[in-house]
Amino acid sequence: MNAYMKLYVNLRDAITRGVYDYGTKIPSKRRIADQKGTSIITVEHALSLLTEEGYIEPRERSGCYVTYREDSSYAAPRPHERKAAPPVKAELRDEGERDLFPFSAFARTMRSVLSDYGRKILDPSPSRGCEELRGALSRYLARSRGMDVSPEQILIGSGAEYIYGLNVQVLGRDRLYALENPSYDKIRKVYEANGARTDLLTMGEDGIESGELSRTKAYVLHVTPFNSFPSGITASASKRAEYIRWAKERGGYIIEDDFDSEFTLLSKPEDTLFSLAPDGLVIYMNTFSKTIAPSIRAGYLVLPRSCMALYEKKAGFYSCTVPVYDQLVLAEFIDNGDFERHINRVRRRRRKKSGNYF
Repeated sequence: MNAYMKLYVNLRDAITRGVYDYGTKIPSKRRIADQKGTSIITVEHALSLLTEEGYIEPRERSGCYVTYREDSSYAAPRPHERKAAPPVKAELRDEGERDLFPFSAFARTMRSVLSDYGRKILDPSPSRGCEELRGALSRYLARSRGMDVSPEQILIGSGAEYIYGLNVQVLGRDRLYALENPSYDKIRKVYEANGARTDLLTMGEDGIESGELSRTKAYVLHVTPFNSFPSGITASASKRAEYIRWAKERGGYIIEDDFDSEFTLLSKPEDTLFSLAPDGLVIYMNTFSKTIAPSIRAGYLVLPRSCMALYEKKAGFYSCTVPVYDQLVLAEFIDNGDFERHINRVRRRRRKKSGNYF
């Protein structure tokens, strides 16, 4: 981990533990640099990340103040908390990403898999998915999202819609599922088609309104903390903590739908709810529809260890719905670095178009 990331994590944890309370001023850049034995540039980079994610707010000629807040009850948004990130313009989403995709490298990976694995591509997949892909995803999530998960915690499935349905089958059709309002309407349709009831919770500037979280009787909260569609709202650090507190108080679960975070315009992808909730309350899901193409019908769940036995009991008899060949190609594409190089190319273009330079 880079020096500035280590410092970022150290300061973030100090803020969330209450070492620096809401509204207090954190030490100056020079003092932090002296205390930690690092450079002022490293401190500036770490503070920039904390500002982007809504943990602190710089005030001109005054310093940086903590905006992260974790109350015992649901808090109303404060006037100076970070506002919702503006949605990425349509032209930044749709224009130019296909031409940036390294098709020749992807084709080379496909040929390499055929050559290296031969007849193994004809074998049935393990029910959770191939070991190669689950291992590649475990390493990728550790590098890119700070998620320390084992391959055994990862379950492969054929896209978001299949995964939505699988979650209902495992967590229960008799449960009430709370969704963001507005949200991607297919989420609601798939849940209801699988026999679940849904409750739509109104969005505020930085995520679901606190009053809506208090009102709902839901057991499962399905959220898209980064760049929620179609509102473009990104949950603040305080709001993410509020979601986790909601799940703890309800004895329920959060389904974290992380469909678009890899292409963030921020300096680093925002912290996942999964990585912030060590108590096994968050089920993380993502797909390759945005990062590669919608035609890649593959996605994955990351299960907290406390849920692994439940998913095995309720869904372990299912065959994996993604062909072995497709899984092996994705595994090789991730492990050889081409996947992350593609993501970085897209992020650079989006930053250039949006005028955000870091």
